[in-house]
Parts: sequence; C-alpha cells; structure tokens
Amino acid sequence: MAAADRPISSDELHAHVDDRLDADRRLAVERCLDTQPELARRVAAYRTQRDGLRAAFAPLAASPIPPQLNLNHLLEARLRQRPIWWRAAAVVVLCLGLGSAVGWYVGSSPRPSRNELAMSLLQQQAMASHVVYADDRRHPIEVTAADSEHLSQWLSNRLRRSVAPPDLSPLGYRLLGGRLLATEHGGAAALFVYDDADGHRLTVLFRPMAPELRAVRTDGTQGPLNSCAWIASGMGYAVVAAEANQTLDQIADQVRQQAANAG
Repeated sequence: MAAADRPISSDELHAHVDDRLDADRRLAVERCLDTQPELARRVAAYRTQRDGLRAAFAPLAASPIPPQLNLNHLLEARLRQRPIWWRAAAVVVLCLGLGSAVGWYVGSSPRPSRNELAMSLLQQQAMASHVVYADDRRHPIEVTAADSEHLSQWLSNRLRRSVAPPDLSPLGYRLLGGRLLATEHGGAAALFVYDDADGHRLTVLFRPMAPELRAVRTDGTQGPLNSCAWIASGMGYAVVAAEANQTLDQIADQVRQQAANAG
C-alpha cells in the first residue's frame, strides 16, 4: 500500500498538530481533514489544548529555579561528601550530560510552522473584526451591497487580488456590504458583512497570503462566536458568526465553491 493511501492514525493527527510529519504524510492528513469537518474539529481541539498547555506553563518555565532546587547547589552539597578525585570526575560527567540534554530539548521542542502562524493571525483578525464591526448597527460597512460592483472593484484594487462578496442568499444571509481592513504588516484585507431575517450578523474575511501557504479548514471559538478558517490559493478565508459549527461548515463550503469558480 502506498504511503499516501494508508489510513490516517491517531498518532499522525497528533504529529500533524506538532508539525512532525514528512511532506507526503502532511499532505495526506490535510486532504483528509479537508473532507472530514468533524475530524478537522478534533484536530483543532488538539491544537487548542497544545496552545493552552504552552500558555499555562510559560510563566513557570520563565521563573528562576528555587535556590534549594538549583542544580549547582545540589551538586555542591553532594560533592562535599565525596573524595576530591570523585568530585572532579562527577563534574565532567554532569557537564557532558547537561550539554546533551539541553541540545536534545532545544532540537525536539516543537515550533509553530508558517502555516500555523498564518492561521493564528487569520483567526485573530477575523474574530476581532467581527466583534468590532458586526455589532455596529449604524456603520458596520463602508460600501453597501447596493453598490456591489464598486465594492468588488475597490477591494480587488486594494488587495491586488480578484475579490467579490460571496452570495450566501441560498443559506438565508443577505449581503449588507463590505469594508477595507489593515493587517498587522500594513497590508490590506476585506471584510464582508451579512445578516439573516432575524438580524443576526455574519462576517466573511478575505486576507491575502503567501502563495506557498496552505491550511485546511479549522474551527475556533470565542465566547458565543464560532469561526471557520482556511488558506487556499494565496488567500486566507474566515467565516465568523454566533452559529453552530455545522452551519458555518455549510457557509464555508459555499464560500470555497464560489472562490474556486471565480479563480
């Protein structure tokens, strides 16, 4: 059986979260997650747990070691009970061991990949933009849906990509309009704002990305809000609303299909 055809194991899902898979298996896992939203949510939960553990233990790792647990202090206390020749040999062995241990830890400590960092920025901007603009009842947008042709042309010029607001009317959401956003690097992104018959708001973010970046659909949560984000063909997409994940999956499918047809 070819490597790409092997079933995805639980260990490989965890390795994917830690960016420990080779290129072929990483692509196989991403293709699997791209077609199985429930499995993608499971992997997103793993990633959230990992980030939470890192954040929880970061202050402890940065704190100074208590004097009574300092390795030099323990070593000196123990060596004072040994002959002089034994002390010298022990120090040499300990130094060699510490050097190997530190080298192993630094080499094995997982670092976020470019894809993970890009997805984190995309999700943060999508959530923050929704919170700021979706609840603004008077000025959530800069250009209304009535001038959608101008909206598309204006945002396409600013993002330097072909951009058009997705049609979400089959799913019960009408376009209110859109606005230009700034990224943390001084780039441009686009936000489209929608509402349903009950006035519930939904936003869709388009953010240009490096062409080599690619990330499967990943869910996020912030209070009552849920998000669904992914990166494809040099563009980051994110949908945010106070809706169930299953509903956001349907909306994300619509956005992806229309983006693919436009491309």
